[in-house]
Amino acid sequence: MLCLLGIISTLISCRKENSEKKYRIGVSQCTTGDSWRKDMREGMERELSFYPEMSMTEKDAKGNTQKQIQQIQEFIDEKFDLLIVSPNESKSFTPIIEKAYSSGIPVVLVDRRTTSDKFTAFVGADNYRVGLYAGMYANILLKGKGNILEVGWGINSSPSIGRHTGFLSAIKKHEGLHYMASLWSSVDSVKTYLQTHPSVNLVFAHNDRLAYDVYRICEELGLNQKIKIIGVDGLAGKNEGLDLVRSGKISATILYPTGGEEAILTAAKILKHETFKKENELFTTVIDPQNVSIMFSQLQKVKEQQRDIERQSSKIAELIQTFSSQRNILYFTTVLLTILIISGAFLYYLVQEKQQSNKVLEEQNKAILEQKNEIEKISLLAKQATEEKLRFYSYISHEFRTPLSLILTPTEDLLQRKTNDVKETRNTLHLIFKNANRLLRLVDQLLELRKLDAGKMQLEAKQHDLVSFVKDIVADFNVKAKSQQVDLQFICPFSALPFWFDAEKLDKVLFNIISNAFKYTMQGGAIHVTLLKNVEKIEIMIADNGIGMNEVEKAHAFDLFYRGNQNISLGTGLGLALSMEFVNLHQGKIELDSEKGKGTSFKITLPFIQAENQQLSKPEVVPYKSNILSVEPETSVLQQEESKPRENTIVLIEDNPDLNAFLKQKLEANYHIASVESAEKGWEEILLHIPDLILSDVMLPGMDGFSLTQRIKQDFRTSHIPVILLTAKGQLENQIEGTKVGADAYIPKPFNLEFLEEKIKGLLGNRDRMRRRFSSEVTNPSNIVKGERRFLVEFELLIEKNIKDSSLSVEKLSQELGMSRVQLFRKVSALTNKNVTDYIADFKLLKAKALLKDSEKTIAEIAYETGFNNPSYFTTFFKQKTNQTPTEYRNG
Repeated sequence: MLCLLGIISTLISCRKENSEKKYRIGVSQCTTGDSWRKDMREGMERELSFYPEMSMTEKDAKGNTQKQIQQIQEFIDEKFDLLIVSPNESKSFTPIIEKAYSSGIPVVLVDRRTTSDKFTAFVGADNYRVGLYAGMYANILLKGKGNILEVGWGINSSPSIGRHTGFLSAIKKHEGLHYMASLWSSVDSVKTYLQTHPSVNLVFAHNDRLAYDVYRICEELGLNQKIKIIGVDGLAGKNEGLDLVRSGKISATILYPTGGEEAILTAAKILKHETFKKENELFTTVIDPQNVSIMFSQLQKVKEQQRDIERQSSKIAELIQTFSSQRNILYFTTVLLTILIISGAFLYYLVQEKQQSNKVLEEQNKAILEQKNEIEKISLLAKQATEEKLRFYSYISHEFRTPLSLILTPTEDLLQRKTNDVKETRNTLHLIFKNANRLLRLVDQLLELRKLDAGKMQLEAKQHDLVSFVKDIVADFNVKAKSQQVDLQFICPFSALPFWFDAEKLDKVLFNIISNAFKYTMQGGAIHVTLLKNVEKIEIMIADNGIGMNEVEKAHAFDLFYRGNQNISLGTGLGLALSMEFVNLHQGKIELDSEKGKGTSFKITLPFIQAENQQLSKPEVVPYKSNILSVEPETSVLQQEESKPRENTIVLIEDNPDLNAFLKQKLEANYHIASVESAEKGWEEILLHIPDLILSDVMLPGMDGFSLTQRIKQDFRTSHIPVILLTAKGQLENQIEGTKVGADAYIPKPFNLEFLEEKIKGLLGNRDRMRRRFSSEVTNPSNIVKGERRFLVEFELLIEKNIKDSSLSVEKLSQELGMSRVQLFRKVSALTNKNVTDYIADFKLLKAKALLKDSEKTIAEIAYETGFNNPSYFTTFFKQKTNQTPTEYRNG
């Protein structure tokens, strides 16, 4: 308890020591200038905001000397700590100022002095200097020659005496300046003087209010352009000095600071017993049109700062209030805290016991959480493994479907063929043999991958001539390079290079990389294989200038099942992964460098491997030839034979050259076939021919089959053409996607050739039946599918728009529709079984019939309205079409 009382006693004593003394300042003014007094007060308040321990009480006598003396006596009686006085008169105020000073109250005089030196400090401008500056600037305005009139108030006041003396001192130095008079009475005397003395060139007014009065008198007398006016004060506000100068009503004003800030600053130093100056002269200057804008800007800035200070002061006051409340709360809280500490000590033991129990529980929870995280991690790994397995099955199934299609479909064709064309049979068997080997290579890759995963893959290294080995592999691609116009080169500075390596595995590595280079190198590109040797290693470089890879593709190039550019090739994603494993078995490394659009290079680095008990000085060079079967057909171009006339045109789009050639061979017996290997080229062929049917693969380089189909169905030039999608993507979701984009049929690989041919016949037959049905209903397009109905409605609206034009032609209509003449002809013919000219004629006939039935127009008017040059030709045309003249039709 004694400790508690000691703490409280200490806090109370600290509070007393930290409390600051408050000072009261009495301010007495006796000026009739409201603006000047306002500026002075604002200046005092600005400076006072920095001294929260000081407060100010202001009294204004409104120009009454006796009242001001009485107010100062009140300040003395109330024992204010300091007085700031701006005396109305010098002599009358001397006794009361001396009384305050003698009573021990510091007195700061502002603007005006008394006749005694019994005051603490003086703050104000030098009125003599003010008058001096006014006289010097008057000389500048009048250029050393002119008549001057001085106007003021209160000749006996110290400011008037100082300004008058300084002004005369300045103008007497210039012989050309003539001082005419000084007026100290009313404004009316100024008006009278100017009326009787029109030769006045300049008026010096002792303050800006007088200057404004003089300006209004000059304006009334028509002398405002002749007489220049100089004022004193330079205050801001409407019709004050700065405003008068800026508006051009007076020529200049002499800055006469109020001294509010300086008075408070001096008072603060006096009250805090700091060093201060008794005489504090304020800065003054001339304000003219050249610097008035700067003065305005500075004043605005000061006012903004004052507002900020006021806001901050208000905030500080709030904070002080808050601090005071919180301090009281702190004292009370301290007492309660002491009691709580005593109570808390009693409960400490129980808390320690509880914490020990919580610690045991936390350790148990942590162990459970770790087990949970481990289970989740294992679950995630299992999920990833399952996804990898499913993705692998998907890739393999896609890869198997194309060669199976090229095995099953030609086999079915051979079984059903009734003729024995040896050459065609040989080509078909070669196609089957080639794709069977492709399946075999895929199976071998899967088996090798299984061995690698099981760790059972062994390196069977023998000594071979590495130069002839690589050269033979490159030579296997010569035919392919020639057909694709690719610059294939093998570069090696050695004629022979004995080296220990596993020929079968290194063959697969090089074959995979070079095959990839051909996939991604466009026609006219280059593939260079370089073999180099230094002291410690052998380097094999395979570089191409193909499409290259981006950063993501480079990062995953050697990952299992990863396919870099899926639009170029549908691969299993095994080749490069196996290649890396085979190179690693040789204790070497394989590096990839690629840039999008600039090509790709693979560098295989192999160290020298010497088998045990082998002598390399006399190597046995064993030539090696790849065991990958490769048989080229006798001819690369299938001969085209026309067995019967072909009316329909089909655009075939398939990137697999074997399947493309096979389908072209089988279909061109009955159709005109335009075959291409990409969707972009296919679109060009479609626009060129406007075919009767489109047969396309889905997985294509660049634009895929889905995107192409959507483009076909959205373009009114091609929207009527049936589309069959032929693809290895046979899943239901893929078929749904194909149907959504507008495909008329979706046939998965491997497919039955007879089924494909029947599907083509069915679609073409349906299109022909629709066309024949529509040909008899030219103005009723309701039987056409929605997209084609829109085209025909637009086409008929265009005819309707131009029906009165006798020169209406196919060329004009095609231009309006944005189509070529051939495209329009084929489009209308495909939909209506009529040419464009017949369609226009039938439309005009129906229009004429409607006018004959439903209007009272003459035959001639109807003829002109339907685009005929003369009524007689219209009558002939109408009779040829209906076996009736227009008059007979109308009467009937």
